Amino acid sequence: METLGYKGRDVEVVFLSDDQCLVVACDSCGAIGGKERDAVQVPPYIVGICTTRVALMEVLAVGAEPVALTAAIANEPFPTGGEVLAGVRDELGAIGKRDLPIAISTEKNIPTEQTGVGITVVGAVKREGLRVGASRPGDQVYCLGWPKVGAEVVSDDGKPIARAEHVRALLADPRVREVVPVGSKGIRVEAENLAAAVRCRVVGWQEDTPLDLAKSAGPSTCLIFTAETSPPQIAGAPIHHLGELKEKAR
Repeated sequence: METLGYKGRDVEVVFLSDDQCLVVACDSCGAIGGKERDAVQVPPYIVGICTTRVALMEVLAVGAEPVALTAAIANEPFPTGGEVLAGVRDELGAIGKRDLPIAISTEKNIPTEQTGVGITVVGAVKREGLRVGASRPGDQVYCLGWPKVGAEVVSDDGKPIARAEHVRALLADPRVREVVPVGSKGIRVEAENLAAAVRCRVVGWQEDTPLDLAKSAGPSTCLIFTAETSPPQIAGAPIHHLGELKEKAR
């Protein structure tokens, strides 16, 4: 049975001491890759990038700094494993973490016909640095990127997606309260969960938004965030206004 992580986020937080926290996030990807029976055909390199990005964004979004990663690749070390790991390293490199320690496991005994990858990112943060539950009534809710899934993720359709560096850029801005990567539940559900966690609801939904609010965002191709004033502008990253947080009636 699937359970929610720390305060409804897709991470687990372990308090190692009064002021030090360990943050863990993971993502899996199956039947997507370059093998004969993969349902979605993309290079294993892209699988490595996208699967890493999901777990990495979740850790960054709660204010933690990545300190280690595990890569469980249910395929042969070469060529599939090597291509996946190249994507993992390049995604880490996008935030200056190319040399992050990685524990790696591949399938060396059984031939496989589909691609399978699991990535776990471990991060560390001081308790006061956790960016969870920081939103307040009156904050505006925004979405960065577009929800995409499957082959759409690598299509050149002019709709940019969220990246790990966008999470860092947002959290560095003092106007931004919280960032939440969107997954399979879609934008509306993620926004409502964020609001509920701080005893609020989203009002004034922008129903004319070009975004599909119910669509899966696959490997976190978009993210939502709250800001107390107008949001920062990030080059090449479209931002859409969704609504406003209002305190729930007691």
